[in-house]
Amino acid sequence: MMNPRIYRLTEVHQRIDAALRSEQRRRWQDPFQVARLKKLKLRVKDLIHRTSLQPRSA
Repeated sequence: MMNPRIYRLTEVHQRIDAALRSEQRRRWQDPFQVARLKKLKLRVKDLIHRTSLQPRSA
């Protein structure tokens, strides 16, 4: 069974990834928006990793 917090963070990560891919497909992409989305995506990925390392409470 997947931890509910990890599930929610994974959904957020996927939405950020979709927004990043959309921005990168634009003809005139905003480099600041791309950088912001990449940092946010990495931050969420780190949260997923840290959450997965925590012992589950019963």
